[in-house]
Amino acid sequence: MSDFADFPITKKWPAQHPERLQLYSLPTPNGVKVSIMLEEIGLPYEPHLVNFETNDQMSPEFLSLNPNNKIPAILDPNGPSGKPLSLFESGAILLYLADKAGQLIPKDPDSRYQTIQWLMFQMGGIGPMFGQVGFFNKFAGKNYEDKRPRDRYVAEAKRLLSVLNARLADRAWIVGDAFSIADVATFPWINNLISFYEAGDLVGIADFPHVNRALSSFMQRPAVMRGLSIPSRVK
Repeated sequence: MSDFADFPITKKWPAQHPERLQLYSLPTPNGVKVSIMLEEIGLPYEPHLVNFETNDQMSPEFLSLNPNNKIPAILDPNGPSGKPLSLFESGAILLYLADKAGQLIPKDPDSRYQTIQWLMFQMGGIGPMFGQVGFFNKFAGKNYEDKRPRDRYVAEAKRLLSVLNARLADRAWIVGDAFSIADVATFPWINNLISFYEAGDLVGIADFPHVNRALSSFMQRPAVMRGLSIPSRVK
């Protein structure tokens, strides 16, 4: 597709500002990665709420953009080739936006790959494992009498936090002194683990002082404060 209006998703979620990047999301840990990123880099965008309560993510229009029926997804009318570009998977979107804006990823190749490395650490470890902890601590899994599955994921969450705590012991942010997409990807999940999943005590979050220090700094950033509630949920 070469014309913005040809994308079926624009029929279900009409663009008020078709010249802007379109964000289709929900304020979950994966969703707010992209809204925080967009707020940080100052790129104009238009957010659209994908309401899971009404199965928006399973609609033909959304599936035309993301066949994996997950948020977030974007449609950029000004893609690299001068044509609209659609993307799904939060890590891929963060990389794209960092390159598009020339922000939050180092230009030096060695440091760039270090940043991508820690982005993948979140994508492959922190996100999936913390999500399982949340299931077993707050949702249906909490009713399972057998606590071995829960304890398995709790132990892995603790291990991942230990790795991150050691990494942050001598630097302000995950990659170094500069804030990056690795931080944008990681800290929403840690915040969610504590505040929404209510699993801070379960994973012993107090035992990771460097993680807590960086999380506090993250939560005080104005762009983070704004991005955490974008797009607004239906009242």
